[in-house]
Amino acid sequence: MADRIGSPRHILSVTDVSRPWLDALCARAAAITRHPTRKPLTGRILATLFYEPSTRTRLSFEAAMLRLGGGVISTENAREFSSAAKGENIEDTTRIVEGYADVIAVRYHERGGAARAAAVASVPIINAGDGPGEHPTQALLDWFTLAREFGTVDGLRIALVGDLANGRAARSLAMLLALAHGVSLVFIAPPVTPMGTDVKAYLDARQVHWEETTDLRGALTDVDAVYMTRVQKERFGTDLDAYQAARIYTFTPDMLSALPARARILHPLPRVDEIAPEIDADPRAAYFRQAHNGMLVRMALLEWALDAHE
Repeated sequence: MADRIGSPRHILSVTDVSRPWLDALCARAAAITRHPTRKPLTGRILATLFYEPSTRTRLSFEAAMLRLGGGVISTENAREFSSAAKGENIEDTTRIVEGYADVIAVRYHERGGAARAAAVASVPIINAGDGPGEHPTQALLDWFTLAREFGTVDGLRIALVGDLANGRAARSLAMLLALAHGVSLVFIAPPVTPMGTDVKAYLDARQVHWEETTDLRGALTDVDAVYMTRVQKERFGTDLDAYQAARIYTFTPDMLSALPARARILHPLPRVDEIAPEIDADPRAAYFRQAHNGMLVRMALLEWALDAHE
């Protein structure tokens, strides 16, 4: 798998990856389903060091490592149940944990946490979400899902909906989509949570077309994919007025008639109330398939990080 990333093979941001590397990763993830008995990481250990709650990301990383023959050591909610509660910083924790594991997946509650870990690490660090910053492995599995659902990501028109200011998954996906040819993005967000100016500048520099609107229903008629996101309540602190103002988008069953038959609905999950449960039965609802794809992509990523790919 070709890459332009140094050693150790950290994954900290989607801006670190190239299109050839991404295509190779997706090809490997697809191939894994055809060779489920391979155990290339036997004897290797993954540490999942999570300072914030997680279900899909942590469990899919751990399942990926176990299916590849490796082992897992884990701490969930490390802010409360690790030495972080005693005041230990992420750098010192990383120096300790790298003595126990061959690769570390880090979820941190502040932007830049994974980069701080990587700065002192001698083993690969994988950013599993850093506050409101990025969630690169989610973006990788989102790309893989789009490619599986449509055959290609090139040329798609994709609406990203909801709390785009704080949603690290949407931020990472928007920047990763700059690697697609002819893609068009529609940012649909309340005025209190627009897509960040840093992401827009990144897209502008790469001549990626994007536009903004507050009209979800009106945008549905001309998109290939709708990427719904939840409001990041934990990022609002005590500003309950801003939180309530951000809760204006819900995909309801009556909206399905406006959505093209070819379209897909994605969501990084967990959802709260932004997609009605009645949508789940519609074949265009791809978010559970999307979540399951996460294990395949993370299997391919762990193989790459530990240089154990075919």
